[in-house]
Amino acid sequence: MKHLLQQAWLKREWMARLLWPVAQLHRILVQLRQTLYRRGFLSTERFSIPVIVVGNVVAGGAGKTPLVMALVRHLQSRGLQVGVVSRGYGRSGDKSLEVRPETPVYESGDEPVLIVRSTGAPVFVAHRRADALRALLAAYPATALVVCDDGLQHYALQRDIEIAVFDDRGVGNGWLLPAGPLREPWPERRCQGLDLVLHTGQKPAFAGFTSSRQLAAHALAADGSVVALSALRGQPLVALAGIANPQAFFAMLRAQDLTLEKTLSLPDHHDFRNEDWSVFEGRTVLCTEKDAVKLFARPRLPALQGIRLLAVPLIFLPETAFFTALDRLLTPLLSQLPLSHGHQIT
Repeated sequence: MKHLLQQAWLKREWMARLLWPVAQLHRILVQLRQTLYRRGFLSTERFSIPVIVVGNVVAGGAGKTPLVMALVRHLQSRGLQVGVVSRGYGRSGDKSLEVRPETPVYESGDEPVLIVRSTGAPVFVAHRRADALRALLAAYPATALVVCDDGLQHYALQRDIEIAVFDDRGVGNGWLLPAGPLREPWPERRCQGLDLVLHTGQKPAFAGFTSSRQLAAHALAADGSVVALSALRGQPLVALAGIANPQAFFAMLRAQDLTLEKTLSLPDHHDFRNEDWSVFEGRTVLCTEKDAVKLFARPRLPALQGIRLLAVPLIFLPETAFFTALDRLLTPLLSQLPLSHGHQIT
């Protein structure tokens, strides 16, 4: 096993070195693009309310959407009227759209539906995030601030606060795509407007705020009924996940003393349209809330009739110091808003 791991590491290292010249060209193009935006050669759009952008410097999911939902709930608890904009990854079409709890996932993307169901905040998607924000403000003019789910590299939308999310991968080998995982040079990006860094994993690779991730003590069925996880102990269970890190979900289920007879790791944003569900007939299948957004929309499919499908919510909580730092950044921004925007923080 050790020999195989060494071979895999050497193969990855060899491929990275082979792609290094392409990564260097990528670095030059990224820096050129940043310069063109900073100097006004490429246009940007500013809005009358604060914009918080949550995104990644590395490719792939690292916990952006759970953080967006935690941010929205925190700001709502402070008396703020908050909206969310997103590009809506994986959706069909690119027109501006208000996402509602019943919006089909193929029209909005899975994460926007999850956000609106979890927070109740107005959520708009569009190919250009500025178009989504414009539509949101037209429909909800009392909105005090907006959180942008992803878009750290979308400089066409000016932002007031930037938050970068990292998981246990850190910055990987430190090289840009395709030789490494970085979308932008690091640590240079940290000095170019980035305000807050949040680590969502267990082993932060460098300085920043931390967060805790754990599963709720219950699961939810499509009809809204609640099942205690403790009631599932001792049963042979199937677990599936179409998220960035399925193994983390499986590990948290096992930490609840659940017996996973079979696990199914699927690509992030998996659409489940072509699954063969017959192998799970008569079984209890656990999934994430993100997967349930798509799977619960198909409860009448014959293939799912013989399956007990349950979604296990994730409890994601950044440390208190993170919210303190965020509120400190927001205070001067919100003080400039008229009272009609509902910005009275309690």
